[in-house]
Amino acid sequence: MTRTNSSARPLLLAMVAVAPALLLAACNDQAGDPRTQYGGDPKLPEAKQYLVPPMKVMPARGWQDGEAPTVAAGLRVQLVANGFEHPRIVYPLPNGDILVVETNGAGGPVYRPKDWIQGMIKGLSGSGGKAGQRITLLRDKDGDGVPETRSVFIDHLNAPYGIALVGSDLYVANTDAILRFPYKDGDTQIATAGEKLTDLPAQTPNHHWTKAMTASPDGSKLYVGVGSNSNITENGIGAEEGRAAIWEVDRSTGLKRIYAAGVRNPTGLAFEPTTGQLWAVANERDEIGPDLVPDYLTSVKEDGFYGWPYSYWGQHLDSRVQPQRPDLVEKAIKPDYALGSHVAPLSLAFTQANALPPQFQNGAFIGEHGSWNRDPVSGYKVVFVPFKDGRPSGDPVDVVTGFYTNDGKTRGRPVGVALDKTGALLVADDVGNAVWRVTAGSASASAAVPMH
Repeated sequence: MTRTNSSARPLLLAMVAVAPALLLAACNDQAGDPRTQYGGDPKLPEAKQYLVPPMKVMPARGWQDGEAPTVAAGLRVQLVANGFEHPRIVYPLPNGDILVVETNGAGGPVYRPKDWIQGMIKGLSGSGGKAGQRITLLRDKDGDGVPETRSVFIDHLNAPYGIALVGSDLYVANTDAILRFPYKDGDTQIATAGEKLTDLPAQTPNHHWTKAMTASPDGSKLYVGVGSNSNITENGIGAEEGRAAIWEVDRSTGLKRIYAAGVRNPTGLAFEPTTGQLWAVANERDEIGPDLVPDYLTSVKEDGFYGWPYSYWGQHLDSRVQPQRPDLVEKAIKPDYALGSHVAPLSLAFTQANALPPQFQNGAFIGEHGSWNRDPVSGYKVVFVPFKDGRPSGDPVDVVTGFYTNDGKTRGRPVGVALDKTGALLVADDVGNAVWRVTAGSASASAAVPMH
């Protein structure tokens, strides 16, 4: 349960009383064309200041019988399974089994009345749904996309997120530590307690709790994304120690170091297959306008600094942060590719070849969870960014959409994306509590029999 300091309660009550009027006024701040913020040179308007930032949250209603997401021409979508408890990550194993991480953070105190109000409003969209805090295994023996076996693979985890299998070692990034589990091909359950490889920053209030993770191509290192402990250091710079960073962890010893810093919330990590370069998607800061700051996809340079909290998109200063650090701002790296403001990318999967049509080969699939502070809304879809010679080479292409209704209700929200053993695209939907599978074929949707 989320707690608030007793001294903040009178102010909370006052804020709750005026919140509807403030939100109504804020919602009049209309956003611009999101297409002006794609690529390496996004349009960046002047920053604004708000007592309460613009909010537009669509209440969650889930998927009705016969409904499914919309897919691009030449694609087909089917329901793999549903009845999960907040599925966030899908991770295919080499034998074709699929691991589904069911998680939604561990909770923590709220220090600012504005945070409490924002959390309450965002909760309407389903972001506060019950979490399994476990990993579920799906096994599809005949390859038709409908699993015959479903079992709890690992239970009683602490806000798990990232997964990486290296040889016979399965690594799970809880919010506070990386655990190592023994894995044998064909296992449907791991009952052995995980061995802690290393701790991860999770100090109170653990604002960005997710810990994205990937293994290096040679398997010797693990890379972990640790988000900031605030929007823009409002909890004090001391609460940010080790955060807003991508950590490199030695798999054999657990020794770790900060590989890159100044990345506000690195929510997806993957190695680009043609160059072996580490890339990340990141959620940028909020509360300075519906078109600031663009979330992004970027290559990750060793010992690089990406601006947070002092600047964004290179040397654009954030005046809310005092004192400033001109020495850091001077060396802040501009991200490679803007995805648009507040789209909330939460996953990244590279592909060279797959079972989808040619236009979806050689690039990156990105799950965009969707905005809560932009009108019109942004994100709520899976996009594909084409690559050429290891670099982005065009605008993002919509692959899976239809996660909200015309009357402003949320059916689902995409999170994790991955390519299964057959080359099909898997999508975790944490509000719809479902996993979807996209293949080549008719654009008409075909829903598989739900598994509860």
